[in-house]
Amino acid sequence: MSKKNIRDVNLKGKRVLMRVDFNVPIDKESGEVADDTRIKAALPTIKYVIENEGKAILMSHLGRPKGERKSDFSLKPVAKRLEKLIGKHVTFVEDCIGDAPKKVINAMNNGEIVLLENVRFYPGEKKNDPSFASELAKLGDIHVNDAFGTAHRAHASNVGVADHLESIAGFLMQREIDMLGKAVSNPDHPYVVILGGAKVSDKIGVIENLMDKADKILIGGAMMFTFLKSQGKKVGDSLVEDDKLDLAKSLLSKAKEKNTKLVLPIDTVIAKEIKAGAENKTVSVDEGVPDGWKGLDIGPKTVELFKEELDGAKTVVWNGPMGVFEIDDFAVGTEKIAKVLASMKADTIIGGGDSAAAIAKFGLENNVTHVSTGGGASLTMLEGSELPGIKSIAEKNSSKKNLES
Repeated sequence: MSKKNIRDVNLKGKRVLMRVDFNVPIDKESGEVADDTRIKAALPTIKYVIENEGKAILMSHLGRPKGERKSDFSLKPVAKRLEKLIGKHVTFVEDCIGDAPKKVINAMNNGEIVLLENVRFYPGEKKNDPSFASELAKLGDIHVNDAFGTAHRAHASNVGVADHLESIAGFLMQREIDMLGKAVSNPDHPYVVILGGAKVSDKIGVIENLMDKADKILIGGAMMFTFLKSQGKKVGDSLVEDDKLDLAKSLLSKAKEKNTKLVLPIDTVIAKEIKAGAENKTVSVDEGVPDGWKGLDIGPKTVELFKEELDGAKTVVWNGPMGVFEIDDFAVGTEKIAKVLASMKADTIIGGGDSAAAIAKFGLENNVTHVSTGGGASLTMLEGSELPGIKSIAEKNSSKKNLES
């Protein structure tokens, strides 16, 4: 996939309308940004624009204001945090279309930064309304898409604008395309996929797509109990998708047909309640989970088994935690697998969402090759589906003319 990126164009004097992912948590009491990971992820692209004398006009959504202007979802606190992080003044505009942003943008000098108000204050954003997209496009000369977290959604600010302006990838988007693209279409072998999380239904597409490509798929998290129950194992009160038992069975037999090793846990940490300090113990999968108990993590023997299966791998993709990692008592399996990945000489690619949160919890995000910034987007890409927010980015060889001036 050869997409045009920010290095391919001359930015000097250009109004660079950039879609970033500043959908960050805001602390209710202080009104300040509680976690600035996503803001930091966008800094290299923003810095590149201003260092190359472009005018950085940033747009993002925050939360789900449902097409209404709500102060709780304002990007104003984000402007303050961005200013601190980048060490340069950021002008915040209390709207994203119309006269207010036009006035501010017309007065911009090269190398300056403007952050527009939440695009989801307008229903046209999520609907990818052509007239809303056209209004946004009037604010820029070129569109930079650096919001991988929304790439699986066809919204006005990431996809609609590309009907009016040439859309190019920012550094963050380019890295996601490169790393996840390689994992999907051209991985180095042996290639091992680790899947966790709660539901098999969330990962069906990934399992089916990667079965043709991966040498092994290791299954952990609550989704393991749907597979185990489909094999007649006792799972007690563990989370199971009963309507997916036949599917789990068929995935196991498909893996055999395709000669892909699908590895299930051999032991599990169980408790009666999902809370810190709850009585817990480890049982083997063959012994089964007694009634009244639920499996909440992979057990120590499974960790060792997965370590062996990972030995010698050249590409590893991990999507979904091995247990309820938010509670320390049930985070051991996830932490140990994270540490194995951090020590490997391989391309280690972590899906966004909970997997990214887990790797960050254990302070290992800098010890793996790539941590994706998009949970849903990385999952969609691993399913082999085309993402609208990537499809709308211009190809390297395209010479699309911008339609708005």
